[in-house]
Amino acid sequence: MKNFLSGVLAFSLLLTACSKKEPADLYPLDNSKATYDTIAKDSFANGATSEDIVRKIRMSSQKYQDSVKQALKVQAEEKRIQAELEKENKKKTDEEKKKAEEEKKKQKASENSSGTEAAH
Repeated sequence: MKNFLSGVLAFSLLLTACSKKEPADLYPLDNSKATYDTIAKDSFANGATSEDIVRKIRMSSQKYQDSVKQALKVQAEEKRIQAELEKENKKKTDEEKKKAEEEKKKQKASENSSGTEAAH
């Protein structure tokens, strides 16, 4: 009985292990294809970069350099204007302080003179 059961078990294992399996489709029909050129080109080979593209790159880099210089000039000009405005504001506040101090001195002098006149 034990031999019979072990024989059936071995036979069933053999059937399941040796059964014909369907292989997975390695190349499906609906695979996506590249929409660009996948051929490798040496960067020094003819046709790797056209002269027009090289010229555009140089022009754009020159434009970039010019725009950076222009931005630095504008920034320096803004700083200079800001410094001038701060100087002018400082001068105005100093003048206003001096005027206010002079007015206080005049008021004190007039109070002192009016106080001395009232005392006489």
